[in-house]
Amino acid sequence: MPNVTLENLTDYARHVLAQAESSAAHYPLTRKVSLPHLDLTAHVSAGALADAVAYGFVTAPDRAPADICRIFIAHPGIDGIAAPASWGQGPFTQHGFATRLAEAGLRGNHFHDLDFWQFYDPQRRVGVQLMASADAFPPWEPGAPLRPFLHWEYAARGMRLAHAGTLGIEGKGVLLAGAGGAGKSGTVAAGLLHGLDSVGDDYVLVDLSNRVTARPLFSTLKQDPQGFARLGLEHRLKAHGPLNWQGKHAFHIGDIAPRPVPETLDIVALLVPHIGGGGASSIVPVSRRDAMIALAPSGIAQMPGERESGFRFFSDLTRLLPCYRLSLGTQPQEIAATIADFLARGAS
Repeated sequence: MPNVTLENLTDYARHVLAQAESSAAHYPLTRKVSLPHLDLTAHVSAGALADAVAYGFVTAPDRAPADICRIFIAHPGIDGIAAPASWGQGPFTQHGFATRLAEAGLRGNHFHDLDFWQFYDPQRRVGVQLMASADAFPPWEPGAPLRPFLHWEYAARGMRLAHAGTLGIEGKGVLLAGAGGAGKSGTVAAGLLHGLDSVGDDYVLVDLSNRVTARPLFSTLKQDPQGFARLGLEHRLKAHGPLNWQGKHAFHIGDIAPRPVPETLDIVALLVPHIGGGGASSIVPVSRRDAMIALAPSGIAQMPGERESGFRFFSDLTRLLPCYRLSLGTQPQEIAATIADFLARGAS
């Protein structure tokens, strides 16, 4: 296969999809996961990605059969799979790449450093992740496995993966939005350790069709070593493994959640956390513009394609929810209590 350009991109995408499906009998493992409104089937080799699919999701409770989405995690070690091609046309732009595929009814993503390709046919709900070898994937992949495919599938349904944390109690909750280092993950962990619920601390599924709701997808939580120690997690999670690619501890929401993860949270407010430095936490109104800046850029940049619909979605979200700034105190229990009191008062 010659190098891929915009001119032959659609042909290459269809070739890779057909190749992956025709080799279906040669994938060593099949992993099945029940997600909101979706049954995910992943065909994969043994290793880190198979483990991530097996353990990296919050499984939806028993329910009626849902639509099936099939993803082939392919590499040349599987019979019938050729090595991935390289990009061969000058500067790569995600917008041009996504637009060309969308014209053909397809979705896709490309990570240059590894010749790592992801293509998805939303009409047939079939996708392929093509890698140079079984372990040639970006370092973030195991923390939120197959995230772009879920993004494309749910976007077609009018929902959205939001880069946000969540906390709630008795079915009502808040979204926590902000750039890395703002305190989202630490706030979620503090809440879980002190009696609150969560449906995720990094990516959650948001639906605006009937009020604002958030549902869980991924089970992984992350904490930097300082936050890990401050929260006392080294004593609670004695079997934690090595730091991840970001230099953070990774563990599962079930390790610290006080109850099973809720199937959904009714979101009543958007909170923008920041490290306050004071002894006590506080929650005060913030402008819709500032909330949009905290929520939208990372949520769109980290989800390939669907940029225009993403901006519309997050604009609608910040219009539907009251928005606040959460100044974080220094004590995890006090932070959790502040959010619990806010929710008990009806987010007023």
